[in-house]
Amino acid sequence: MPIETVLKAVRIPTADGHADALAAFPDRGERHPGVLLYPDAFGVRPELEKKARELAGHGYYVLVPNLYYRHGPAPVIDLPAHISDEARPAVFAQVMPLVETHTTERVLSDADAYLTFLTAQPEVADGPVGVIGYCLGAALAMRTATAHPDRVTAVAGFHPGFLVTDAPDSPHRLIPELAAEVHLGLAEGDLTPEAISELNKALDAAGVGYTTEIYPDSAHGFTMSDTDAFSPAALQRHWDRLLPLLGRTLSGG
Repeated sequence: MPIETVLKAVRIPTADGHADALAAFPDRGERHPGVLLYPDAFGVRPELEKKARELAGHGYYVLVPNLYYRHGPAPVIDLPAHISDEARPAVFAQVMPLVETHTTERVLSDADAYLTFLTAQPEVADGPVGVIGYCLGAALAMRTATAHPDRVTAVAGFHPGFLVTDAPDSPHRLIPELAAEVHLGLAEGDLTPEAISELNKALDAAGVGYTTEIYPDSAHGFTMSDTDAFSPAALQRHWDRLLPLLGRTLSGG
C-alpha cells in the first residue's frame, strides 16, 4: 500500500531572508529520515512536487527549496507546462542569469540554513540526512555534502551539471572531504571520459563507497517528465539506485 503523504509550503530562515520551499512527508504522525532535494536549474515546479511526494511515500521527509528565492518566490521564471527542445533556449535565457548570481558563498550559506531547518522539523528523525540533486542541483548536493560531512551520509546526483569545471572551487575538488556514500547517474554526454576519471579519482581519495554510472540511451534531464529529455527507463533506474542508497545510509528509511 502506498503511504499517504502531506505536501506543504514552508519558509526557511536564511542569512539573506527567507527561502520558500516545499516539504513532503508521510501523513502518519511519525518521524522520518530527512532528505534535502535540490531541483534542476528550472527550479521548483509541479514536476519537483511529484518527485518529492514519491520519495516521501517511501518513508522520508523531503525538503525542496527554491534556489532563486533572492529573486522572488517560485516560480521565479515563466515556464511552459512542457519544456520542449525548441523551448529550452528561451527558458535558459531566463535561467542562466539566476544561476550566475548563485555563487559558491551563497550556496554554502543556504546549505547550512536548509540543513538547520530540515533537522529541526518535528517530523524529522534524529540522525544523518541525505542530499540529492538534479542537473545544477547535483553540484549543490555535492557542495552540501562536502561542507557537512558530519551530517550527510548519502549524496546522489542525476544528469549533473557544473560538477566538474575548471574553476578553482569546482565541486569535485572538495570531494576528498566527503563522508557520504555517493551515486552519480549520468546521461550520455554529461561528462567527458576525462572528467569522469577525475571525478572517480577524487571519490577514491575520499575513501567512500560510490558508483558513477552512465544510464543507457539517456539525455541530459532524463528524470524530468515535463521535458523532451525524459526517459521512463532511466527514471526507473534512478529510483532503483536512489532508494537502496537512502535505505542503507539513513536509519529508519
